[in-house]
Amino acid sequence: MDPKILRRRALAWTVGWQLILALLLFLPAGSLRFWEAWVYWILFFLLTLLGTFYFLKHDPALLESRLQFGPAGEPEKSQRIIQVLAITLGCVMWVVPGIERRHHGSVIPGPLVLVADAVLVVGILITFLAARENSYASRVVEVKPGQRVVSTGPYSIVRHPMYAGSLLLFLATPPALGSLWALVLVLPLSAVIVARLLDEERYLSKNLPGYKEYCEKVRYRLIPYVW
Repeated sequence: MDPKILRRRALAWTVGWQLILALLLFLPAGSLRFWEAWVYWILFFLLTLLGTFYFLKHDPALLESRLQFGPAGEPEKSQRIIQVLAITLGCVMWVVPGIERRHHGSVIPGPLVLVADAVLVVGILITFLAARENSYASRVVEVKPGQRVVSTGPYSIVRHPMYAGSLLLFLATPPALGSLWALVLVLPLSAVIVARLLDEERYLSKNLPGYKEYCEKVRYRLIPYVW
């Protein structure tokens, strides 16, 4: 893709997605007086934008592949179902804090909200480091021509560092938005991540040479020394 076209598409995707996120956060709250959502959204927006600029400069091919997002792009039916579940649960998780805020106000102390924001930043940083290490890390489960197994950087610690970062992001989101009710969604979202990575391992073991050997070398899938 022409670099100028890629730049326009990537920035449009980033800004458009963040505007959607803002609507999901603030519309249910019925007010812009939702400081937890402002901190969360600004952090998310700035870090995502910085990541976009980084990959535009250093790995445009990866960025182009990650613009292909959504269930329709998945080659496997199981992954299409998982994608629908993940998107639905994620959107609900962002909507619930606003509803809770409108009817009850924040129930989580400010210092704990800021700690959760710090965990959010760590989660996003982990996903960035994983993407920087692995130029094949598209948003769909696939094996590209000439693809090799990446076993360096965070991939030397766990087999799915990008999902590990996403899990931290999901865990941090409810308290970062001052919500207790949204915590109920963490468990099904975590289950979706587990289902996706297990299905992805099945696919890669079958289609990516060397992946089975990599799994034997790196024992832990998601959490070091746990699983």
